[in-house]
Amino acid sequence: MITAETFGRVDGQSVRAFTLQNTNGLRAKVLTYGARLAELWVPDRAGTLANIVLGHDRVEDYVNGTAYFGATCGRYANRIRDGRFSLDGVQHQLDLNEGGNTLHGGPQGFDQKLWEVERAEGCSITFRTNSPDGEMGFPGDCVLRCTYSLGEDDRLTVVMQAETDAATVINIVNHAYFNLAGAGSGDCLGQLLRVDADHYTPVGPGLLPTGELAPVAGTPFDFRTLRPIGQGMEAVAAGYDHNWCLNGSGMRDVVEAVDPKSGRRMVLATNEPGVQLYVGGYIPEGLAGSGGKTYGRFEGFTLETQKYPDSPNQPHFPSARLNSGQEYRHEMVFSFSVE
Repeated sequence: MITAETFGRVDGQSVRAFTLQNTNGLRAKVLTYGARLAELWVPDRAGTLANIVLGHDRVEDYVNGTAYFGATCGRYANRIRDGRFSLDGVQHQLDLNEGGNTLHGGPQGFDQKLWEVERAEGCSITFRTNSPDGEMGFPGDCVLRCTYSLGEDDRLTVVMQAETDAATVINIVNHAYFNLAGAGSGDCLGQLLRVDADHYTPVGPGLLPTGELAPVAGTPFDFRTLRPIGQGMEAVAAGYDHNWCLNGSGMRDVVEAVDPKSGRRMVLATNEPGVQLYVGGYIPEGLAGSGGKTYGRFEGFTLETQKYPDSPNQPHFPSARLNSGQEYRHEMVFSFSVE
């Protein structure tokens, strides 16, 4: 079932909110502004529903915010050093928005677009937008789609697709923040996490990868067995904001998260090679959230499955190149249960 409502206005245009709900009571609210996941209501072991993703009650807070809550980010999500890369011998200079670098596609990324609804039926909705050649400095005229589907098996599937008329680089991510105890319930550091990754990409100044693929063994980045997110994190300056190099390839389960108090369990499957775990270390205290609640530091964690950061400048990283005639297809499946 899908219901629709108006969620404010941006630049004189109406922003629409759509709620998907299955017969088990799970429901997800998504917005045309930034093709965002704004709410996700999931039951605990007692059957009590709570919204487990961070968001806002007002569209103005999304427009003015810097946390990318729930957004579909691109054309190239994460960081590109100096906002510059070379493709087929041509140097491309991107618009900068994080010091001297480009983050999440630049100052006018996909998160700030008002996407149109291409299809809505059953418990699935597809948003569509265009990114013209030269937008934010990226080559190629691209057509983008983002589909949210809520299944009767208590799975939320997110599919991000792109096509281009000329060679370009593409890395689209979903920037939802999760707190399995419920958004606004306090920090997420006691929740448990497992990441199927033997290596991660260390970062230097500006949170840019050094180019190294480092073993997680013996470091605070070892999440190969389920453990509290905050355990050992004091050794990481502002908390995690790093890319893990996921084991395996193709569609596979890569992350498990559990909230021991509520019993909520989430398993994430993807076809991407990396995942960015960010624990909200830069969320300001007292930030207005959804449901009239306020958020603070470490309020939620992202699981941004992706190509590695700065891949266009790191030849040994998985390629983010997309040619004319090819389709980019990034899939995420979130499965929910209780224990």
